[in-house]
Amino acid sequence: MSITIKSPAEQDAMRVAGRLTAEVLDMIGPYIQPGVTTDELDRICHDYIVDVQHAIPAPLNYRGFPRSICTSVNHVVCHGIPGDRKLRPGDIVNVDITVIKDGFHGDSSRMFFVGKGTIQGERVVRVCREALWLGIEQAGPGKRLGDIGHAIQQYVEAQGFSVVREYCGHGIGRVFHEDPQVLHYGEPGTGLELREGLTFTIEPMVNVGKRHVRLLPDGWTVVTRDHSLSAQWEHTVLITKDGCEVLTLGAEERR
Repeated sequence: MSITIKSPAEQDAMRVAGRLTAEVLDMIGPYIQPGVTTDELDRICHDYIVDVQHAIPAPLNYRGFPRSICTSVNHVVCHGIPGDRKLRPGDIVNVDITVIKDGFHGDSSRMFFVGKGTIQGERVVRVCREALWLGIEQAGPGKRLGDIGHAIQQYVEAQGFSVVREYCGHGIGRVFHEDPQVLHYGEPGTGLELREGLTFTIEPMVNVGKRHVRLLPDGWTVVTRDHSLSAQWEHTVLITKDGCEVLTLGAEERR
C-alpha cells in the first residue's frame, strides 16, 4: 500500500471527519459510569454517529469486527469488543472511535476513569497521554517517524512503564489503515521523512508491567500477558508546512 499525500480539499475533509470523531468522545464521557455495560456505550455511540452526525462507524464489520467502537478495560490493551460486562469503580477504559464522513476517516481514542481512578491507573493514563503529546511535538516536515517513536519510548521507559510493540499508528485518509506504520519506539533520525499533507495516527499503548501482549481467541481482544494495566491515547495528525495539526482535538483540548 502506498503513502498518500492529501490535497487541500482532502485535508479539509479529514478535518471534518476528525472533528466528528472528537465529538463522539466528548459525548460519551458522561455515560461512562459504574454499572453501565460496554455494549450500552457502543449502542449510544453508534446511534449518535449514524443518526446525529449522519456518518458511518468505521469499525462495524471491518474485517469482521462486530461492533461500532472498541472498548478496552484495565488490562485490555486494544480492540476490546463491547459486551455485557458492567464497568466497576476504579476501572480505566479506552474508547476508540473511528468515523467515516464523505469517504474520509477520523480516528481517535481516549482514556476514561470509572468513578475515581486508582493511583496506578491514574499514573499510567497520565504517562501515556504525556507520551502521546511528546510524540506529536516531533511531527513536522523534515522530521522522521523514528523521532516520534523515540520520544515516546524514552519518556515511557523513564517512568518505569513499557511500550507495546506489536501494534502501531498508521496512515489514514480514504482508507482506514494505510501506510506508513507509525511505531511508538525507535531511533531518532530513522524511518520515513515526514512531508506536508501526510495524515496518520499516533496511538501509544503503555503497560504498567512488561510490554508483552496476548491475542484472545475472539481474534480481536489484545491483553497484557502479565495482566498489568494498560492505557492508550490516540490522535490523527496532519503534517503542515510549519509543523502538524491535530485533527481530533476534543472540546477540552481546544480550550
